[in-house]
Amino acid sequence: MGKAELPLHAPGTQVDKGYIGQSVPRPNLQRLLQGRGAFIDDLRFPRLAHVAFFRSPYAHARIKKLDFEKARKANGVIGVFGGRAVAEYCTPWVAVLAHLKGIKSPPQHAIAIERACWQGEAVAAVVAESRTQAEDAVGLIEAEWEELPVVVDMEESLKNTKTIHPELGDNICFKREFDTGGVEEAFAQADVVVEDTFHFGRHTGVCLEGRAILADYNAGEHSLTVYHATQAPHMMQDIFSRHLGIPEANVRVITKDVGGSFGIKVHVYADEMATAALSVMLRRPVKFLADRLESFLSDIHAREHRVKVRLAVSKTGEILAFDLDDLTAIGPYSVYPRTSGIEGNQVVNLTGGPYRHQKYRAKMHVVFTNKNVCCQYRAVGHPIAVALTEGIVDLAAQKLGMDPAQFRKINLIADDAYPYTFPSGIKFEQLSHHKALDLLLKTMQYPKLREEQSRLRQKGIYRGIGLAAMIEVTNPSPAFYGVGGARISAQDGATARLEPSGMVTVMCSVTEQGQGTEAVFAQIAASAVGVSIDKVRVITGDTGVTPYGGGTWASRGAGIGGEAVLQAGRALRANMLEVAAAILKMEKAELDIEKNSVVSLLTREKKIDLAELGRVAYFRPDTLPLEFQSELTVTRHYTPRQYGFTFTNGIQASLVEVDPDTGFVKLLKHWCVEDSGTVINPMLVDEQIRGGVVQGIGAALFEECLYGPDGQLLNGNMADYLVPMSGEMPDIVCAHIETPTRQSQLGAKGVGEAGTAGAPGAVMNAVNDALAPFNTRVTAMPFTPERILKALKKV
Repeated sequence: MGKAELPLHAPGTQVDKGYIGQSVPRPNLQRLLQGRGAFIDDLRFPRLAHVAFFRSPYAHARIKKLDFEKARKANGVIGVFGGRAVAEYCTPWVAVLAHLKGIKSPPQHAIAIERACWQGEAVAAVVAESRTQAEDAVGLIEAEWEELPVVVDMEESLKNTKTIHPELGDNICFKREFDTGGVEEAFAQADVVVEDTFHFGRHTGVCLEGRAILADYNAGEHSLTVYHATQAPHMMQDIFSRHLGIPEANVRVITKDVGGSFGIKVHVYADEMATAALSVMLRRPVKFLADRLESFLSDIHAREHRVKVRLAVSKTGEILAFDLDDLTAIGPYSVYPRTSGIEGNQVVNLTGGPYRHQKYRAKMHVVFTNKNVCCQYRAVGHPIAVALTEGIVDLAAQKLGMDPAQFRKINLIADDAYPYTFPSGIKFEQLSHHKALDLLLKTMQYPKLREEQSRLRQKGIYRGIGLAAMIEVTNPSPAFYGVGGARISAQDGATARLEPSGMVTVMCSVTEQGQGTEAVFAQIAASAVGVSIDKVRVITGDTGVTPYGGGTWASRGAGIGGEAVLQAGRALRANMLEVAAAILKMEKAELDIEKNSVVSLLTREKKIDLAELGRVAYFRPDTLPLEFQSELTVTRHYTPRQYGFTFTNGIQASLVEVDPDTGFVKLLKHWCVEDSGTVINPMLVDEQIRGGVVQGIGAALFEECLYGPDGQLLNGNMADYLVPMSGEMPDIVCAHIETPTRQSQLGAKGVGEAGTAGAPGAVMNAVNDALAPFNTRVTAMPFTPERILKALKKV
């Protein structure tokens, strides 16, 4: 490849205006498209060993005996280890948070010791020269089991007729009740009371790249370097340090390219902890990659809920009160360190969120079952809260004979009512529900769609229009985890450095999993410093290089990490101007930076290239005034302080067609209006929204982890577990309102989970709108043809 053909960043054409608000392509796009990504499986090390796990075939069983003799004699096997051997190197953990009062969970080990509590739990590990050899040896392990009672149904679990962990006393991991008071009076005064029960099927993330880790222990230094497909490298550095007994300064976590995460890769997994422990035990690098079958059995699942909800409404359409009863199942353990109580807690906190009612009562139980563990997955709790809120709101509008859009106009929190405190106690800084609704109805041509719907029904074509308003938690403060004692950082740090060449290097603790972090941070840094974007290099995901921070989760990357980058960039710019003033013997106030040069503030005349500034500062500081010191590396940290969370809002709409003879749902079009504050890169924001909508559609129509009564996962493969395919997806139209948060200079809120949060509710309401002529509804996701035909009494 000739020099002229070398791939570059997007050309620096937007320096004068800054890059914020520009659709800049990802700087890593060409590298990835050329197959030059560096994923965990691409890494090769001398003496690299591979681990495969022997997993329980039973959902609940006592391990009476494990015979490793044949496995140890197999070709290429380095060692075979049970839970007790690994426990000598890795301490167990218990996932609880102090602010979730009463939450409990048993200790979990890297490899199960006495019993397996779900099908797929690792009970032994084989380390070999190759993955194939390790897997072959796993098949030679002989086990003797004593099957134990299995709890699969969450209603049964709540009754405690069979207790999974007798030492805990019952199957309740966490419970919460909330009551503002006045709820019964509101229901007594209501002109209309509607109620329904919603069921949500558990599902999982199905990342393109499975979970992956390569741990490399150096016995000479008592140090551990972990190459890990994780969203939170510093969190994992702390956890490896504490549970493996290695000083934190001696643990380095490096996150290379990651093939999607969606919250799946932000948790502690027992098999990954075992991999790190095995590296320490064997004093050599050990790699583990979860294959697709293992992923279904061991990647966290989410969103298995049964929710009963009641709504009290006046005859004029005013919401008077919400009443909620949520039951959710999480598997046999609360997942470390974030716990499995957060999702249910979010449902309680967020139900009814867009609306201005003040009477609210909620009850929630989180119970153990003998299925795979559940925890935080993209848009934690939001799809549940939004779907049940919007579903019951549509039912109330139907009972009143009112258009669903009009019902929302009556009840949405006014755009001038902020700051606003919701009944559950959460505080909203500034939202834009009415602006969003108006823009949505205009964009989708709502009256025209209703007219067309009515006309087509006369021809036996049943189309439905569904709306779903929502709020979304982004930019979380320590109120999320820190207050509960979890060592999960709510702040992020960024370092900006001018190189001698005039390039700017930015290092940030937020990680890149395909969402465009590198592009967005390059835009922010280029705008803050005054250089073209091709002069910015971004480094993320390395605890040995980047400042300490929380990583990527809960729609926090741009709002928290991006703010740290902005502040570091502005501070570096100020320092560069001080150096330029010293070189030029001018006042700092007379100078500015643009187009990779220092210029006169008034005349815009070029004074000195940044490369020349760097040369003098780094190699000829003797030419500067005696008392002057150049500071061309700057670090800044940021965490939100005024509000516990920076809430965003949005509204989605879905247009579907239901075939009453087959039960099939055809997606025709989907709209999303989102207010995510300052939009840094419109193209990437729309990518995030569209991708999230597709995942939400998957939950609504396709995805469910199905278990038999014996706790066996029935569809743990890509042939039987349905995911959305591109040919089935509708055109997804995105529109934006920008209400910047005043908590930061950048003004950015999060957007990564918005599409997933609202899409299931919008699709559900659209399907039920299509079924309205048949006087029936579906409320159990996913809305499969079979469930729709059952609702129509055709099967």
